[in-house]
Amino acid sequence: METENQSKKRNYSEKSGSEGSEDDDYVPYVPVKIRKQQMLQKVKRFRGKGLTVEEQKDSGGEQKDEEEGLGPRSNVSLLDQHQHLKEKAEARKESAKEKQLKEEEKILESVAEGRALMSVKEMAKGITYEDPIKTSWNVPRYILGMPAARHERVRKKYHILVEGEGIPPPIKSFREMKFPQAILKGLKKKGIVRPTPIQIQGIPTILSGRDMIGIAFTGSGKTLVFTLPIIMFCLEQEKRLPFCKREGPYGLIICPSRELARQTHSIIEHYCKLLEDEGAPQLRCALCIGGMSVKDQMEVVKNGVHMMVATPGRLMDLLNKKMVSLDICRYLALDEADRMIDMGFEEDIRTIFSYFKGQRQTLLFSATMPKKIQNFAKSALVKPITINVGRAGAAKLSIKILFFFIDESVLMDLRALLVEAKQKVPPVLQVLQTGDETMLDIGGERGCTFCGGLGHRITDCPKLEAMQTKQVTNIGRKDYLANSSMDF
Repeated sequence: METENQSKKRNYSEKSGSEGSEDDDYVPYVPVKIRKQQMLQKVKRFRGKGLTVEEQKDSGGEQKDEEEGLGPRSNVSLLDQHQHLKEKAEARKESAKEKQLKEEEKILESVAEGRALMSVKEMAKGITYEDPIKTSWNVPRYILGMPAARHERVRKKYHILVEGEGIPPPIKSFREMKFPQAILKGLKKKGIVRPTPIQIQGIPTILSGRDMIGIAFTGSGKTLVFTLPIIMFCLEQEKRLPFCKREGPYGLIICPSRELARQTHSIIEHYCKLLEDEGAPQLRCALCIGGMSVKDQMEVVKNGVHMMVATPGRLMDLLNKKMVSLDICRYLALDEADRMIDMGFEEDIRTIFSYFKGQRQTLLFSATMPKKIQNFAKSALVKPITINVGRAGAAKLSIKILFFFIDESVLMDLRALLVEAKQKVPPVLQVLQTGDETMLDIGGERGCTFCGGLGHRITDCPKLEAMQTKQVTNIGRKDYLANSSMDF
């Protein structure tokens, strides 16, 4: 009996021991979500152990910087804290300016035309010109022999600003520019005895065959700058080989309006008549503008035309109909280019450029030179010379100076005009600049880079907004006018 009881106790103890071991090996159920979180924490711990000492320092430094920016600092004076906060605010302000500059660059790139101002042949064959056109005109020897300091004194005296390579010296008389006696007499009859500042530097530059950008306002005498050289070039070509029927033009002048084109044409006709009266060959100049009969205009072209003054619309119409050819045209002048682009003729000018067959001398005249005009002329001109004559340079030098007390608003307008003409602003006017205008000078460009306005940036340009609105309204609109019914 005792042995049986002992065996029963042994079996019971074994069973109880086995049940206890099962309790020890029991693993409770963990949901999948919690297991994933645990695995994620393990991975983070493992990655944290693998960090290098430098990374730990960097992360620690960032935390310290964040901690330093929070809460009061007893070991730093309030003045130093104020200076530190001021520097931080200025840094944020600079970053805002950089952001605005990047935004403006994107806007300017989006509106800039990618097509170059080149002919179809030049674009197809990849032709680029590196040297300007050579002419038979030379600067007088005694002027060439003068020191460069003398030329700089003349430019400084007449407030002439020039940029470019190999700039010809300024010449202060029409006789030294080697014009014929007939033209000199005609100028004297009109009361033009001495050249204006833009003529002193501009005419020698054009007669030398250089491409030129002339910045001068209306009334500065810039019309004679490109009309007298074109007459001399055409006279030289006529003497070498007379123009035959339907040949020409050799020189082309494009104006934004009919009135300006008529005025330019009358000036050319006047001096051509003076040359003819003195025994020179007859030079023919055609006027191609809207509002006139095409038949009358083509009568001059049929007999061979040396020069042509035109508006963009009518000229494009004649080129599309193959009534005019630019095969031998080697002289192109764009008068008031800023107005032409503002009036929406940029695409027409690019189309006209595609009809040229060879290298040409290109002249571009504008009252202002915003970045859009610079980009417009960049692909068309070869080593151009920029001549800038502001209102100070066009004023007479022998005048009496009177002083008046004027309102501050008038002074602000005067300062804006000086900045627009890229002239030096005196300290008296510089102090008038307010803090609200500081954003207008960022990026090295004053005001709007699209239209050249001084009171806004390109992000708020009303002309750009109007142009984009016009483009949107023209989407999907068909042109039902035939070519014969176009009115330019």
